[in-house]
Amino acid sequence: MSLERVKQYFSTLGLENRVKILTGSSATVEQAAQTLGCLPEKIAKTMSFTLNGSQNILIVMAGDARVDNKKYKSFFGKRAKMIPKDSVEQAIGHSPGGVCPFAIKPNVDVYLDESLRNFDWIYPAAGDSQSAVELTPDELEKYSSAKNWIDVAKG
Repeated sequence: MSLERVKQYFSTLGLENRVKILTGSSATVEQAAQTLGCLPEKIAKTMSFTLNGSQNILIVMAGDARVDNKKYKSFFGKRAKMIPKDSVEQAIGHSPGGVCPFAIKPNVDVYLDESLRNFDWIYPAAGDSQSAVELTPDELEKYSSAKNWIDVAKG
């Protein structure tokens, strides 16, 4: 189970208390914000893309941000192509609604969008649709093993 892998990962870091098991859904930005009692932009949404059919990436950005296709293409050299919903778990290691940049498959690169730097605390998912992790942007960078900070968001 994805949540258990994420909890185990944070336990090895001594941060198991940061993983929040929620009473409501965190499957969408709006649901997560309502359940956590925060602004939607503080939800760190994780989006799954494929670069060439075999290289999968995650981009984590502020909950109110959207991918700017021109910026994405400028950085990655190709158009944004999301992984089909029914293939996300196999490609990334987490199901839609719980995709996060922790305890993922080893061949998946993680990128953090600059839109996250605006906040003291953010809340990415923790492996399922009723969980979240409370982190600073610097902690997210460290614990997600992010490859790079990028600027591909609008909004």
